[in-house]
Amino acid sequence: MLKGFFNIPEPKNEPVFDYAPGSAERAKLQEAIREARAMEVDIPMYIGSEEVRTGNKLPLSPPHDHQHILGYFHEGDKSHVEQAINAALGAKEAWETMEWEQRAAIFLKAADLIAGPYRYKMNAATMLGQSKNAYQAEIDSACEIVDFLKFNVKYMTEIYSQQPPISGNGVWNRTEQRPLEGFVFALTPFNFTAIAGNLPTAPAMMGNTVVWKPAYTQIYAAQVLMEVFKEAGVPDGVINLIYVDGPATGEVVFNHPDFAGIHFTGSTAVFQTIWKTIGENITKYKSYPRIVGETGGKDFMIAHKSAHAKQFATGLVRGAFEFQGQKCSAASRAYIPSNLWEDVKKYMVEDLASIKMGGTEDFGNFVNAVIDEKAFDRITKYIDNAKADGLEVIAGGNYDKSKGYFVEPTVLLTKDPMYTTMCEEIFGPVLTIYVYEENNFEATLELVDQTSPYALTGAIFSQDRYAAQLATQKLRNAAGNFYINDKCTGAVVGQQPFGGARASGTNDKAGAMINMLRWVSPRTIKETFVTPTDYRYPFLGED
Repeated sequence: MLKGFFNIPEPKNEPVFDYAPGSAERAKLQEAIREARAMEVDIPMYIGSEEVRTGNKLPLSPPHDHQHILGYFHEGDKSHVEQAINAALGAKEAWETMEWEQRAAIFLKAADLIAGPYRYKMNAATMLGQSKNAYQAEIDSACEIVDFLKFNVKYMTEIYSQQPPISGNGVWNRTEQRPLEGFVFALTPFNFTAIAGNLPTAPAMMGNTVVWKPAYTQIYAAQVLMEVFKEAGVPDGVINLIYVDGPATGEVVFNHPDFAGIHFTGSTAVFQTIWKTIGENITKYKSYPRIVGETGGKDFMIAHKSAHAKQFATGLVRGAFEFQGQKCSAASRAYIPSNLWEDVKKYMVEDLASIKMGGTEDFGNFVNAVIDEKAFDRITKYIDNAKADGLEVIAGGNYDKSKGYFVEPTVLLTKDPMYTTMCEEIFGPVLTIYVYEENNFEATLELVDQTSPYALTGAIFSQDRYAAQLATQKLRNAAGNFYINDKCTGAVVGQQPFGGARASGTNDKAGAMINMLRWVSPRTIKETFVTPTDYRYPFLGED
């Protein structure tokens, strides 16, 4: 067996291809999309060494073309959850005792497979299955997942290298980082393929075995991720991919004595229910489970009176409407000083008038469809209610689901800073604006902080450094990721670790060492070289 202190390849952020007309990457991606649309895939669950096909086949369709069938996946039931847990527990001993550099090699290979031969297949699957345009898919299903894998390997080595600085005479102190005792449950969302890849691989990298349940609306790309993991050499049973109804899955997972932790991204309501269930079942578990979750957001952007109107307008258009506002970090409420409002409105209306909406296959479309009919109905109800309540529609406000689930980028203007769409998470292309008196900046900061229960992302635009400093201080608990003179989306692994607090989650920062530490349990070892043979201490001696 090889022994040594190994240096890993130094991670660098994966370059983002721009897919400009005439570029080689554009042609390759277009071909991958054509190939994907020309076939119907049959997607099994992956449990241990088996590809499980139940015969209960559910269709997968592009949100922007819901009559087209991309393929079918085989839905499972509670018995398959049990099977996946057993497979994870069965694979655990061999996996957790594998040398760390062997685990690192597997995931570094997975990263290079995605960056190279799988790049266009992965992006095409995300574009078709989740209705992301080429650029949004590239930064997600190519670059971010590659970054997660490579940087997490670096964080893993840093964690393992952390040792007690002092041992003392005749003593050697050391620390080992053990995987959690049991299995980890990864529950992943529809909106980011990178998150769907990171949530099961981060615990697995630290020696844990995982049961992974993706959102049904992300299964098309999840299948490609699993294909990559298997080619990279992830052993059978280490990551088990199942498609089972959420409550049925939870009933099995959260009642199992070997449940060791959950890695979650999704809604606040679901996460709070999970937390409550774990608490009620706490006496059933061998250990206190690790609960790691990133949930909702009601993300804000505020401009000071010194801000550049065009910069702020551009930040709002990008921050609110990229990927149809279906990002946890998307701007959904904005606070604009009265001296800038007319200019910001003009620039936004001009930009939105030039935006095209349609399928992802046409690279000229900036806006695509929302994820499914349920989301469409929820989002459009907010729009209809706002119209009925007399809010001014600055732009958009229309929608159509006859071919795909299309909702126009919609900008609402409210005179009530506590109106529903300023407070509740919509998770769609709806931005609500409140115009404040330009000299009431500090009071408006208080309003921003108190309006929403969430605290995920936020941004201040200001050319006045005192104002930027004040906002940074006043809003220190209002956002886990805070931006100065930039939109409130676009966190990059290794640069801006992502996560928020309050109702937005546990703030365990995906893309940072903090997150990786959650998947290990340290053991301190003290070894004494010359062991005492007399119980008496010197102080017991006579004067």
